[in-house]
Amino acid sequence: MNNELFQTIMIPLAIFAGATAVALIVRGILLRLFHRWAEKTETEVDNLFLSALRVPSISWAIAIGLYAAIGTSSLPAPYVTYSLKVIHVLVILSVTLVLANVSSQLVAYSIRKAAISIPLTGLSQTIIKGTVLVIGFLILLGTLGISITPLITALGVGGLAVALALQDTLSNLFAGVHILVEQPIRVGDFIRLESGQEGYVTDIGWRTTRIRLLPNNMVIIPNNKLSQSILTNYYLPETRMALLIPIGVSYETDPDHLERVLVEEATLGAREIPGLLADPAPFVRFIPGFGDFSLNFTLICQVREFTDQYLAQHELRKRILKRFRKEGIEIPFPSRTVYTREVDGKAPAGDGAGNGAEQKKAGGEERTISDV
Repeated sequence: MNNELFQTIMIPLAIFAGATAVALIVRGILLRLFHRWAEKTETEVDNLFLSALRVPSISWAIAIGLYAAIGTSSLPAPYVTYSLKVIHVLVILSVTLVLANVSSQLVAYSIRKAAISIPLTGLSQTIIKGTVLVIGFLILLGTLGISITPLITALGVGGLAVALALQDTLSNLFAGVHILVEQPIRVGDFIRLESGQEGYVTDIGWRTTRIRLLPNNMVIIPNNKLSQSILTNYYLPETRMALLIPIGVSYETDPDHLERVLVEEATLGAREIPGLLADPAPFVRFIPGFGDFSLNFTLICQVREFTDQYLAQHELRKRILKRFRKEGIEIPFPSRTVYTREVDGKAPAGDGAGNGAEQKKAGGEERTISDV
């Protein structure tokens, strides 16, 4: 009885301990060699594999010990078969999870390294992981001897019910895929929504898209709503954009002199103001033109991206104001010219001047009355 117990329990335990110890020793040696080799390379790919294999490799060493112990034990054949299948399932699941994580990180690293315009989002990483997991699941079914044909048939029959139950979820999922493929927006783009909210796209998920507003708040929009809305992407076709600053001066101002002053200040500002570009060069246009009390010009510059316009406008307006005072260029107040005349010795009531403007009998005299 003791001999049978020894052969049934103690020998498999000894084999398990010995095989596991050998597997752990080999694991440690291989990881050390791999780590030394990774330190000599400049790429991060080997570091990704090393970090992904460090923990799962312990479970693989234990699985090797269990496999050796069960394979050499005197357990009945059905128990040995079932135990080995359980070990196979656990190993396949762990390898599948490792490959899913490594593949998503590897794709992310490749996109960052190549600096190509492919959006790296939560949805894209989910698709990559899901593909690897599906392949691992099919391999697992084959290992268990399960035919996938009835499973596909069952999925086809139940697919309609699932689609109806998850109609909103599937709509957001396919809208997210559409956004990733067509790329009307990308992660990192600055956009303005139809509702007027504007901010940076931080992530495009399988159900929602997250936008970080300038006050550092987060707007979460379902992908289906986003794909149907009208939005402005300030990063397409490029991040650089025009900055238009309207400026009004008095009618006594020389337009050519004003143009030179504005271009000089904008050109000097482009050397000192962050985000304000010197190429293409700033220029001035006499637009919108003749106003009621001023000549209206527009200074047109280029800024590096949308948010750079705020500091650029702030600094440029201060520079222009100081230069106008130095050059004697006047920025006029709103004014209105009112004509009054005598009719039978009396000033007519309500002659059209109105709007709170003061009316006085002036015998045809022209008066300019401030209308601020």
